[in-house]
Amino acid sequence: MKILVCNAGSTSLKFKLYDMPDETVVVTGKIERVGSPDGGLFVYENELTGQVVTDEQKVILGYEDGIRAFLDLLTDPEVGAIAGVDEIQAVGYKTVLSKDHYGVHVIDEAVMQGMEDYMVVAPAHNKFYMQAIRAFQKIIPDTPMVGAFETAFHQTMPKEAYTYSIPYEWTEKYGLRRYGYHGASHSYVRDCLNERLGPSYRAVSCHLGGSGSLAAIVDGNSVDTSFGFSLQTGLPHMSRAGDIDPYFIFYLVKTAGLTLDEVEQGLQKNGGILGMSGVSNDLRDVEEKAATNERAKLALDVYCREIIRYIGAYAGIMGGLDAIAFTGGVGENSNTVRDKVLSHFAFLGINRNNAPVKRGEICCLTEADSNVQVFVIPANEELGIARKVAELYL
Repeated sequence: MKILVCNAGSTSLKFKLYDMPDETVVVTGKIERVGSPDGGLFVYENELTGQVVTDEQKVILGYEDGIRAFLDLLTDPEVGAIAGVDEIQAVGYKTVLSKDHYGVHVIDEAVMQGMEDYMVVAPAHNKFYMQAIRAFQKIIPDTPMVGAFETAFHQTMPKEAYTYSIPYEWTEKYGLRRYGYHGASHSYVRDCLNERLGPSYRAVSCHLGGSGSLAAIVDGNSVDTSFGFSLQTGLPHMSRAGDIDPYFIFYLVKTAGLTLDEVEQGLQKNGGILGMSGVSNDLRDVEEKAATNERAKLALDVYCREIIRYIGAYAGIMGGLDAIAFTGGVGENSNTVRDKVLSHFAFLGINRNNAPVKRGEICCLTEADSNVQVFVIPANEELGIARKVAELYL
């Protein structure tokens, strides 16, 4: 079964074609600077033959143009991997949020309306996925579109984990509850932990990247997570504030004289690591400056402290801790963050080894006798989505 996974960003498209259930990656594609008249990077690679098509200044004015350009190569007699688009049996998406749709769903108008209804909650995500889905529906209308919603993995949380201490009628009337996100990433980590630890364990999955979240996992099921109703909560993100006192907003608008739009911009675009450090929304830049820049050091310390706080809290909720897994761009690549976090849990009996972290490989950072096993697991959200789509049809 051929499943195409599409990842839509504000100015980018990424594609992976899988042959399921073998989980073979057949083709990958990447398009950057969508919408720019100056063009951007376009890369198509047939993983089976090694053939690569690259254009560093290909002008792609919209999602439909980009999708058509990718599909043209996918079905090309020389570099393609399939004879026609009818061989694509489904297109899967890492969709984020749709009102009343929180699992894996074939995307119909009700699902799209749910995404529209929650546009204000996930504006940086829903808008672009909806555009990509509409483009695919226009180009290959007979092919099912499937949304593997980021909330799906966290549907196993107990009620006390997702209920907010607000008037209960708000919960019932408006659906205000903790949903959790990064489900594709956390569920892939879960799959990897299942293979290494067996069916019974207590673990914290740390997805650390441009945005970050932690998930408490017991026996393969999410029991808590740091994201809440929206993606603006939890850890400090690279540009988003994460957890704050909600009365900041009332104070800034009613007393300080800021507009609601200014506050939203500050919390969503100019907060987090960028806001604290004043250096960058790239943690690599902040780490580089931390030795000589007090605010950069503060941002790094706050970031790591919040990760530590969540891990400690989740260990208490789960009644113990058997494993910690780091994933995402920061989780996989920042020795500084991992070392600062893990240094606070030596009391749990973590016995580190000296094994190097190898890019693209699952690595264990602890000895066999360590009370808590620590892993670095390269993110593979696309495979997680392909698996979920395949479950619907195989």
